[in-house]
Amino acid sequence: MTEPNLTLYGLPLSGHSHRAALFLSLLGLPYRFVTVADRDQPEAAELRRLNPLGQIPVLVDGPVVIADSNAILVYLAARYAPESGWMPNDPLGAAQVQRWLSVAAGEVRYGPALARLMVVFGAQADRAAVHATAARILTFMNDHLAGRPYLAADRATLADIACYSYVAHAPEGGVSLAPYPAVRAWLARVEALPGFVPMPASPIPQSE
Repeated sequence: MTEPNLTLYGLPLSGHSHRAALFLSLLGLPYRFVTVADRDQPEAAELRRLNPLGQIPVLVDGPVVIADSNAILVYLAARYAPESGWMPNDPLGAAQVQRWLSVAAGEVRYGPALARLMVVFGAQADRAAVHATAARILTFMNDHLAGRPYLAADRATLADIACYSYVAHAPEGGVSLAPYPAVRAWLARVEALPGFVPMPASPIPQSE
């Protein structure tokens, strides 16, 4: 296999960027991280060239450009770890992982992630509705994880990587994880994976 030439455009405090960076680390793949924090910086113009939507993260792998954090996870698993089980090859296993990729892009994004975005980045949204969404998905995840170690299989998969970052940092958005012991145990299992790297904590005071 050709030595990878990987560059990840993102923001350290972005959970979407972290899920891509986390998976790169879990796979042991060297890469360059380019922080894009200001629309006026030269890197932002390069980001818009690579992804006209201007969204992070974007992964560049030689001539290949992949936008969207979940798409990056799928690409990396297929390209660099096809037999590892991160993305199962069997139809049912693949479907179970895909379901949680959708949850990460849906309920997790509009619950724990948006609650954090409101506090850390000043986003505007209906706080009560956002926290209700967060409580609903965390309760669902807690019930689901009560009898199993990981979200989609008996081992870690892309489902866990996609959902981890914003759930782990939900307290930064005022969403307590105290009522969800199975979720907290699952977070600890993800954090114990070889190669795990944390997302930097926000300086905002957290809810326990």
